[in-house]
Formats: sequence, structure tokens, C-alpha cells
Amino acid sequence: MTKNIINIGLPSKGRLKHDTINVLKKNKLNIYSERGERDLFGYIKKIPNVKIIYLHARECVEQLSLGNIDIGFSGYDLLKESEINTQNKILISKKYDFGNANLVLAIPDLWIDVQTLLDLDEVADEFKKRKKRLLRVATKYPNLTRQFLYSKGVTQFQLVKSLGSTEVAPFTGTAEIISDITSTGITLKANNLRILKDGEILKSQACLMISKLSLKKLGIKKIIALLSR
Repeated sequence: MTKNIINIGLPSKGRLKHDTINVLKKNKLNIYSERGERDLFGYIKKIPNVKIIYLHARECVEQLSLGNIDIGFSGYDLLKESEINTQNKILISKKYDFGNANLVLAIPDLWIDVQTLLDLDEVADEFKKRKKRLLRVATKYPNLTRQFLYSKGVTQFQLVKSLGSTEVAPFTGTAEIISDITSTGITLKANNLRILKDGEILKSQACLMISKLSLKKLGIKKIIALLSR
């Protein structure tokens, strides 16, 4: 990236994109694009050395760690899901009151005798003894899910990578339970799933993040101050 340009990564779609753009607007930093709404690049008229780059929220975290963007907006969950070496290269400058969601463990409603992680641990042991296989957990958050289950003493499980709608995994034979992000729980309930009573893995929200590789970049402190108001 150009040495004197400050690159700001914004989420490229969804509610997170909308709310992040509003953060800039509230601070009188209006984004302009030369090719309309589908343009993946933008600029701010009053700050000519700033370049806006629209990225997937997960990619924002990765590019911050590499120093390819200097400032980025993404979810706390995505930062904590990343590898520790990635996390160590990023600073959280501010947490916002939007993008709120929880990463949770959810099970089928039919599992009426399973209410807590202790119950789940017993089920996992039974799976290994009787079915000769591990309890499967579908998720897009393997690192956080693995860490959480191990920390609670649940070890007899297998993670299954989810590529689409995680909620359907228990009903298509892909997995028995899921770990997924939810803001209201409505989608889980609509798909006959419920959250374990002690199954909250992580609380998340939108964050303003800074690449540690960019901290000495000319003008970056001024931009951070503007975005943090």
C-alpha cells in the first residue's frame, strides 16, 4: 500500500456496513465512490490521504494483521476467532453499541434432558461408547468453540466446518449440535434449536481496530481521534 495513504477497511455488506458508514457520517466524514454503490473503493473529500476499502468483515481482521489496511471495522467475534498471531498485531480502539451478538452452543429442542454443559458432556461420552463416534459440532467458529468446550471439560467432540446455514446441520445429518452467532435467538427457535443454559461462548459487538504496524504512520492518530468521537 502507498506509504502516505491511510487505508480504512469497512465491512462490504449487511447491517454492519450500514452502521459503520453511519459512524463516519456522524463525524462528518462522508464517503464518496466513483462507480456507485458497488464500488469497492471510496474516499473522503475533506481528507484526501484516506482511502476506503470495502472488505468482508473477516478479511478486515486479516488485512489489519498484515498491515495492508491501517484502520478497520469488524466484529469482536471475528477478531477473537482469528489465530493468536493475528490478534497480537491488532489493537481495539473503540467498541460500539451495534453489531451486538452472542456466540452460543445450541441443541435440538428434542434433547429435553440436555440443559447444561454437564449434560452435554454425558451425551458426548455416550456417543463415543454406544455409537463409536464423536459428537459433532457444526460451526463457523472452530477456534472459539474448541477453546470453550475444552475449558468446560467437554473433550469428546468433533468440529464440522459450516459453509452455509449452520442451523440446518442437526437436521441434515451433518452434526448433532451447533455453535453459531445470534443476536436475538429467533432464527434458532424457528429451526427448533435452543441455547444451552450455560452455552454462551462469547459476547460480540462492532469494533474500531488498528493495525499495530501502522501506529507510527503520519496522520493516523488524527484519523483515529475523528472516528472515536
